[in-house]
Amino acid sequence: VPCLVGMATALQMMKQTPKARNHLKRVAKAQYNQEEADEFERGWLLLADIYISGGKFDLAQDLLKKALQANKSCGRAWEFMGLIYEKEQSYRDAADCYENAWRLVNESDPGIGYKLAFNYLKAKRYVNAIDVCQKVLTQHTNYPKIRKDILDKARSLLRP
Repeated sequence: VPCLVGMATALQMMKQTPKARNHLKRVAKAQYNQEEADEFERGWLLLADIYISGGKFDLAQDLLKKALQANKSCGRAWEFMGLIYEKEQSYRDAADCYENAWRLVNESDPGIGYKLAFNYLKAKRYVNAIDVCQKVLTQHTNYPKIRKDILDKARSLLRP
């Protein structure tokens, strides 16, 4: 499994996605074992990323559920799940997934914070969106667009 994941990573870097996908499918079909848990997780996430970029959300979700079953604290898997729900315009579910990812990175990744605040805004949870924006802005004062795109909109929608 580690060799297959390494090969797939190299092929992905060389922009040979179909070959990488074929190697990663072998990883997905392989019998899971605890000793190679990190490699399995990495392979599942890489294949899920390929499927998401190809629009195959159901296949990606199955792989992400496998990754989360093996490791509940996989922030990248939660982030990908949020991305899938966001693309399906299920903002409440996306916010829940991004919330898990946000918690797992100790509320320090501004990219995840932005996505979480955006999905809170779309799910009409304006107070939560404002809270997340303020947390992002205290750590990253000049983070682009979060103030204008989310914070100001959430404040204006909060006022009658």
